[in-house]
Amino acid sequence: MTDAFINRIATAVPPHDVHGAFLDFARLMLHGDNRRLALFNRMAGRSGIARRHSFLNPAHQDGQDAASDAYRFYRLGAFPDTAARMHLYEAFAPGLAAEAVGALLKDEDPATVTHLIIASCTGFAAPGVDLELIARCGLRPEVERTMVGFMGCYAAINALKLARHIVRSEPAARVVTVNLELCTLHLQETGDLEDILSFLLFADGCAASLVTAEPHGAAIGGFHAALVPDSADLIRWNIRGQGFDMVLSGGVPGAVRRALSGARGAILGGAEPDDIALWAVHPGGRTVLDAVEQAFALAPSALATSRGVLHDFGNMSSGTVMFVLDRLMRGAPAGAPGCAMSFGPGLFAETMTFRMAA
Repeated sequence: MTDAFINRIATAVPPHDVHGAFLDFARLMLHGDNRRLALFNRMAGRSGIARRHSFLNPAHQDGQDAASDAYRFYRLGAFPDTAARMHLYEAFAPGLAAEAVGALLKDEDPATVTHLIIASCTGFAAPGVDLELIARCGLRPEVERTMVGFMGCYAAINALKLARHIVRSEPAARVVTVNLELCTLHLQETGDLEDILSFLLFADGCAASLVTAEPHGAAIGGFHAALVPDSADLIRWNIRGQGFDMVLSGGVPGAVRRALSGARGAILGGAEPDDIALWAVHPGGRTVLDAVEQAFALAPSALATSRGVLHDFGNMSSGTVMFVLDRLMRGAPAGAPGCAMSFGPGLFAETMTFRMAA
C-alpha cells in the first residue's frame, strides 16, 4: 500500500493585529458590570494569546474602505447581518488562500497539482474559493476539487484523511489541502461572559499543504476519531440571521480530557505517550491544551509549539493545527514519531499519527 506524506506546509494571515482592539471592544459590551468586567480581565490576561490577525482594521484611517473598518463593521446596537459578513468572506478569503497556496507551490509547476481540497467553516459562496485558486494560482481547470464544509476546528484532520485516501488509491496524485478561516467575521453582540471569552480566542488564517507519495516531510500514519458521549451541546456552530452563531462551553476542556484519557491506546496505535516526540495539538485555548497535557500525562514542554501558535495567532479554527504541524516539521529529526489532534462539534477529537521521513 502506497504511503502518503505531508511534504510541506505554507501559512498566511491577514495584515491587522486585532487582539488588543477586540479586548477593548469586549469591555464595552460588559460596561457597567464591574464584577464580570473584572473576571473578564483576569481570564483574558491568562489566555496565553498576544496577537490575533484579521482583515478588519482596528485603526481608523482616512480613505479606508468602510467594509474593512472594524469599528464601522461592528457597531454596538447595529451589528452586521449574515449577508454583510458573507460579502467580506467573498472579498477577502480568496486572496488569503491564494497567498498560502502560492507560497506552497512557489518552487514547482502548479499545473502538476491533481487534487484540491478546501476546508472552511466561516463562509460559503459559489463559485467559490476553489475556482478562484484555479485562476489566481495557475492550477489546471480540470483539477479535482472537494469542499470540506462546516466541520469546525477538526476539519484539517479530515482533509488530510481524504488526501491520504486519494494518494493511496492514485500514487501519482499531488493533493493540495487548504484550511481557510475568517473567524473574526462572526463576532456577536452579547453580554454573556462565556460567549465573549470564546470570541476572544478566534482569529483569521490559512494553511496550505502538499500531500503526495514522495517520501519526504511527514509520513501519515493512522487516524482515530474519539466521540465524547452526551457532549453535543458543548460546541455548536449555527448559521443565523446575524452571522454564524458559536457556542463554546466552558465544559469543553473537561470533556476533552475524559475522552482522550479513555482512548489513549487507540489514538496512539498502542504506543505510549512518552514514545511520541512531536505533539501537534490544536490550541483551542489554554485550558484545552492543559486538558490534553493532563490526559496524556505530558511534560509541560511537549505542547510548547501549540502554546506558541496560540500566543502568536490565537485560534484560527481548522487552520491552527496545521500552523503547529508546520513549526514542528521544520525542526524535526528524521524518524521522529508524532501525533496531531483537533477538537470540534460533536464533541469529537479527530487524531492522526505521523512519522518524519528519513
